[in-house]
Amino acid sequence: MRIRCKPWARPELEASSFFIADPKNHKNHWNEVFRNQKPIYLELGCGKGGFASQAVLHWRDVNFIAVDIKNEMLVLAKRKVEQALQSENLTDEQVRVMILNIMQISEVFGEQDNIQRIFINFCNPWNKPKHKKRRLTHTRQLVQYKEFLKGEIWFKTDDDQLFEESLAYFEETGFKISYITRDLHRSGFAENLETEHERMFTEEGKNIKFLIAVQEENANAE
Repeated sequence: MRIRCKPWARPELEASSFFIADPKNHKNHWNEVFRNQKPIYLELGCGKGGFASQAVLHWRDVNFIAVDIKNEMLVLAKRKVEQALQSENLTDEQVRVMILNIMQISEVFGEQDNIQRIFINFCNPWNKPKHKKRRLTHTRQLVQYKEFLKGEIWFKTDDDQLFEESLAYFEETGFKISYITRDLHRSGFAENLETEHERMFTEEGKNIKFLIAVQEENANAE
C-alpha cells in the first residue's frame, strides 16, 4: 500500500515530547534517554500504533520504543499512544517513537542497551525470492538483533510461508523457539494484544501464527 506524503507529519512528530529525531546519537545510551534502568521493549514496524497503544498500558514497568520507516505512519501511532496514555492519566516518560530503516538497526542499538524484547507484528512477508532478504525475520536481520538483544523476540503473522521460513532463519542464527502456535487465538496464550490487522485477518478466516524466540545462550542460562 502506497502512503501519500503528508507535509504536516514530520513537524507534528518533532513537536512531540516522546519523538526521537536523532536515534543514532543514542546507541548504547538508551537507558539514559529514559533516565532509568528498566528493561526496554522494542516494536519494529509499528504501523498506525494499534499494538503500541495497548503495550504502553499493558507493560507499565518497562520502557517502550515504537519504530516505523514512514513519518506518515508514525505520526498516527504517536496519536494513538497519546490517546491511550491520556485515557489512563499516564505520562509519556516511558515511551519513545522514532523513524528508522530497520535494515540499519545496528547503528541505533548496541550491546550496552537493555533491550529485553523485540516485537515483530504482521510485517511485510516479502515472499518473492528476490525480496526475501528484506524480511524483518531474515537471517541477516536476526544477526543484527543479536548484537543488542538481551532477551527474546515475539513474532506474529498471518502468512504461512513467512512463518515457516522464519523458523529456519531463527535456527540458523542460534535462536531457540520457546513457544510456538499456528493458531494463536485457540492457543490460550494469555498475553496476546490483538491488533487491527489481526482482527481483519481473523475475520478473513486466517489463523494467526505466533512464536517466541530466545537466543540459545540466554535459554541455556535460564
